[in-house]
Amino acid sequence: MALFHLSSLCLLSFHKALDSSSSLLPRKPTSIYPISTTNFGSSNIHRTKKIPRKRRRLGECWAAVVDDVDKEVLLPPGTEEQQEEEAAEEYDWREEWYPLYLAAEVPDDAPLGLTVFHKQVVLYRDGGGVLRCYEDRCPHRLARLSEGQLVDGRLECLYHGWQFDGDGKCVKIPQLPDGGKIPQAACAKTYEVRESQGVVWVWMSAKNPANVDKLPWFEHYDRPGFQDLSTIHELPYDHSILLENLMDPAHVPISHDRTDWTAKREDAQPLVFNVTERTSRGFAGQWGRSKNPALMNFLRFQAPCVLSNSLELVDKKGEKQYFSALFLCRPAGQGKSMLIVRFGASTRPVLAKLVPQWYLHQNACKVFEQDMGFLSSQNEVLMKEKVPTKELYLNLKSSDTWVAEYRKWMDKVGLGMPYYFGHRSISLPKEPAVVELAPAGLVAGISASFPAKGGLGTQHAPNPANRYFRHVVHCRGCRSAVRAFQAWKDALLFLTLAALATAILAAARKWKVIALASAALFFAGSYACSSAVSLITTNFIRTHRRL
Repeated sequence: MALFHLSSLCLLSFHKALDSSSSLLPRKPTSIYPISTTNFGSSNIHRTKKIPRKRRRLGECWAAVVDDVDKEVLLPPGTEEQQEEEAAEEYDWREEWYPLYLAAEVPDDAPLGLTVFHKQVVLYRDGGGVLRCYEDRCPHRLARLSEGQLVDGRLECLYHGWQFDGDGKCVKIPQLPDGGKIPQAACAKTYEVRESQGVVWVWMSAKNPANVDKLPWFEHYDRPGFQDLSTIHELPYDHSILLENLMDPAHVPISHDRTDWTAKREDAQPLVFNVTERTSRGFAGQWGRSKNPALMNFLRFQAPCVLSNSLELVDKKGEKQYFSALFLCRPAGQGKSMLIVRFGASTRPVLAKLVPQWYLHQNACKVFEQDMGFLSSQNEVLMKEKVPTKELYLNLKSSDTWVAEYRKWMDKVGLGMPYYFGHRSISLPKEPAVVELAPAGLVAGISASFPAKGGLGTQHAPNPANRYFRHVVHCRGCRSAVRAFQAWKDALLFLTLAALATAILAAARKWKVIALASAALFFAGSYACSSAVSLITTNFIRTHRRL
């Protein structure tokens, strides 16, 4: 089997390497949730007027679509009766687990502010290392607790110094007079969190206890020898746009052409799909390339945030190999999302182990930056047009099956979400997004250096369109690499200047030559370190768009 390149974020890139592999093991799709056929009654989904297939809106124009071409290449719209039945499903976004963060990246000494849809929460570890989660709001004057600090394992609000224990109870108010009692109402609203397989999950329901049966579990992470590469990315578009993009294998050869050796635009081709399951909990099925239909991936979307793409096969040695791309997509507010990527396999080539993780992470960032421009614009068009995707998308049978399945799933359960864009129905946000102004000057430089605490550095003001804020501040490994390269750069630059001074002061020609050669060598090393910092922190830009 060809070399498995872990630097690609998409399991779709495995195909180029695996086309010549041995026979595929049969794999039966299984679900951790039972298939439901219950109809929960009617809903008040906003339905738009049906538009004839011959007059589909395309931007500002109306394009004529030939009927026979429609039937040949476009996904069928489905009958209105089927749509009515599919729309009636019960769902409540609060009664779910959401992926907050990678457990290894949660700071030990500072709170971390995060968002689930429009709910702001704060995550931290108390004095015993136990994960705690509150509503990100002090009951005193509504200041963000994530702006506070940890004092003896308690979370302190930096506005007036109120301190809260792990259960959210206020245990100290500095302004109370002697003998004064802390009000019983002085407590923070808490959320239950669980650490599972390296990921921190939060249960968002305030009225029902956590349902552990809904906590996602991934069997292959318990397999002996299974290895994965995990990264976090904050992205400037809605989580539904993100999920739609991740379940779209057709775009990879075009959008990520030559990102690594597996993605090439000449490999773009029709795809084959087989939907095997549809429920209110999501959908699942197989897909593959039309030129190699024997090699089929298995894709599953589990509500509300989990998308997995897996492949099992037997290699030339007769050993069973397993590959998995796991995407945990948390809605982080209107036009925002946070993605935890876990890209793994049952085996990893020796050469891949020699590649530093910061290099693999920056390559993953490059993949998202190649998509970011058109995904952000897609988000803007949906918000501007305010119509279901059926009126805007031309979904092809040979590429867009999962996209259509996802938007139709939104039709079923969308009313149980704060907002959504479905295939034939929508529900716009009841409240517009709050525009947060970034701090200025020294405060911006310090606060932007880490996601959860202050630190020296003036990289960038918080901006999810920028790679440093989008990934590096959430990744200890990449932050450490940046600090190390910067330290080496400064040290080598100092040695460069010292060598130049020596060359100037040296009397003998021999020592001048040695000093100048050393200065050139030190400067080259300093430049290399500076380039490494730039590689880790700077956005990828397509060369054909460079002015």
